[in-house]
Amino acid sequence: MPLAFLFPLSCIAIWAGNGVVSKLAVGVLSPAAFAWSRWVVAALVLTPFLARRVWRERARLRAGIWQIASLALLGMVLNQTFGYYAAQAMGATEMGLMMGLTPLLTVLFSIWLLRERPTWGAILGALLSIMGLAILLGQGDPTRLFTHGIQIGSVYMLLSAGTYALYSVLLKKWDLGLDNWSLLYSQVLCSVVLLTPFYLLVDGQLPEARALWLIFYAGIPASALCPWLWMQGITLIGANRTAIFMNLLPVMTAGLAISLLGERLTAYHLIGGGLTLLGVLLAQLLVQPVVLRRSARQEMAICQDE
Repeated sequence: MPLAFLFPLSCIAIWAGNGVVSKLAVGVLSPAAFAWSRWVVAALVLTPFLARRVWRERARLRAGIWQIASLALLGMVLNQTFGYYAAQAMGATEMGLMMGLTPLLTVLFSIWLLRERPTWGAILGALLSIMGLAILLGQGDPTRLFTHGIQIGSVYMLLSAGTYALYSVLLKKWDLGLDNWSLLYSQVLCSVVLLTPFYLLVDGQLPEARALWLIFYAGIPASALCPWLWMQGITLIGANRTAIFMNLLPVMTAGLAISLLGERLTAYHLIGGGLTLLGVLLAQLLVQPVVLRRSARQEMAICQDE
């Protein structure tokens, strides 16, 4: 299909828009209310199409309920809630650049949890991304991190990227025998259950009318449509080629933040963000495993022992 790339590209564009929506929600919706109402809307939209399918899979759902709940907690509850709290303290441009770390963190978690062999791309990419992140968090001066520390918004954003990376790895590790839509819908329902007590304790107020379009954007295109677009991309062009499109998320988010929110792109955004993205690309493209050659002396000792 010649235009298959439009599926992941459209998905990334919607996710970039969701970063801007998160920033626009500051002062209109609390993070707790936004996270809860988003998944309630997604559940209402998906139920007519998926409830019967999930009911047929109820035996498998019961067997994997703890894994499904853990996935929902990481990928939908914590990831989004941390992102909304980050939006209270930092711009959408910084949020997008830091969320761009997700593919690299996914590679690193895969080495740890899936026992995948380390690659040169992962090692070099991690070093470059750490340098870029230090420049970004220090606003051009990495030494500021030692005198001023890391801002709370940056901490929330790192946690958001980390929880989604861990979610992606566990999604691959746990084979629950469910199709993508059943797995998505069951996670959405778990998210509503997990977020409802948090929402009632922290906020408990019904959203105002002016917040409805923000909730509908986050709940319908960003939560219900994007998974289908992403899965279509994987089906048509493959998982590896689809994953490359994730690198466009920081660029698109920054573009929307500059044009719609009036945010300024500074030199440290370009340098720090550029190094971070370069590190992520290296981790994805340089996939040769690290092989440490034995020294000649060690080889001779092994031969003598034999």
